[in-house]
Amino acid sequence: MSPILIKTIQFFLSLSLLIVLHELGHFIPAKLFGTRVEKFYLFFDIKYSLFKKKIGETVYGIGWLPLGGYVKIAGMIDESMDVEQMSQPPKPWEFRSKPAWQRLIIMLGGVTVNFILAVIIYIGMAYAYGDQFIPTNSLRDGVWVTEKNIGDKLGIETGDKILAIDGEYVENFNGLLGEIINGNSITIEREGNVIEKEIPVDFIATLLEDEDKIRFLSPRFPFVVGNIPEASANKDSGLQVNDMVVSIGENPVTYFDEAREVLKNYANQKTTITVEREGFRKTIPVVISDSATIGVNLGAMTFDQLEEKGYLKLETKKYSFTESIPAGIDKGVTTLTSYVKQLKKIFNPETGAYKGVGGFAAIGGLFPDSWNWPAFWNTTALISIILAFMNILPIPALDGGHVVFLLYEMVTGRKPSDKFLEYAQMIGFFLLIALLLFANGNDIYKWLFK
Repeated sequence: MSPILIKTIQFFLSLSLLIVLHELGHFIPAKLFGTRVEKFYLFFDIKYSLFKKKIGETVYGIGWLPLGGYVKIAGMIDESMDVEQMSQPPKPWEFRSKPAWQRLIIMLGGVTVNFILAVIIYIGMAYAYGDQFIPTNSLRDGVWVTEKNIGDKLGIETGDKILAIDGEYVENFNGLLGEIINGNSITIEREGNVIEKEIPVDFIATLLEDEDKIRFLSPRFPFVVGNIPEASANKDSGLQVNDMVVSIGENPVTYFDEAREVLKNYANQKTTITVEREGFRKTIPVVISDSATIGVNLGAMTFDQLEEKGYLKLETKKYSFTESIPAGIDKGVTTLTSYVKQLKKIFNPETGAYKGVGGFAAIGGLFPDSWNWPAFWNTTALISIILAFMNILPIPALDGGHVVFLLYEMVTGRKPSDKFLEYAQMIGFFLLIALLLFANGNDIYKWLFK
């Protein structure tokens, strides 16, 4: 099956699940408070529906436009813009007839469900899979900066040990990039000296210039010989797959990044390399090309093998069911906090982060191109948190806009007029359309020009 098709299936499955549960967050308290719900829809049904069925007083259906979903609650100005209903006298089963505190609970139901769902997923993943990660402080000789221009912008070099971001130690190496993106300062150790550097305000813009190079930090690993092509000048030199290079000429090397630099000194020459093979060392004469390579593909070691040889450590955490609950809650709160930090960067034009705003293609790209349940659920939890936060923003037409008007009513005792709410809904709708066009326009621009 095509990787694009697999991503698409995962995207729609995840989106459908999140939309239905979000709308249930509104639907259930509305029904509990005796409020009539006229429609419950997955996707929007402009002009026609793919499916609909009326059960009781509610029409349940699936629309054709996959931009979200909605519940149409009687007596409320919402996506339907049903102003005719609002011109009639209030009915006891309508939203506008209910106490403000009940209306507030109804409006907060969707985002509450989204956040709780993310936490439940994280709890389940902690219990089922636990955590396995590389502790940042276990990299004995620091990190490998794979893209020098990005490293120069940040002020770090291969071999530096990253001690902290904004004064806080980052335990999981895989979490470093996110913390750097959100951070303001980085503390490193270089040749025994501790150095603190400011993270440039426009560092995100540097990363976005070439998103294929965005993961510019890697653990350092040895030079292991992989496949040797038939056309290689060293095909018959005696090199074998899985040989580990330990010296080039008279120069000992420990890591692949070191080997690359040493090979530059032997470009277009003959020399010898020493490899480690099954516990023994063997010296082999080789020809170095004018591009400073030995004509082999790079092999790989598993993390377990790297740990066994002392290059790094792996830490595995297993959780009982009771232990997984606080772990899942902590992951949910941490993910939400990280997303809020990223959003602050987006709203600051100096960072250039707005260039990375993406639409449906960007969200779909979060899913793996082969079916992987842990990755699917992890991505679904992340999107659920994003939906929760975006929906609570104080923008008319979003849940947060309704919440703001309700809080105003509860504090002042004065309810905004229906006409004001109608205009606010229209303004919010156009703001959302503009954001949608910008985000998906970014996706199209990247597809066409990058």
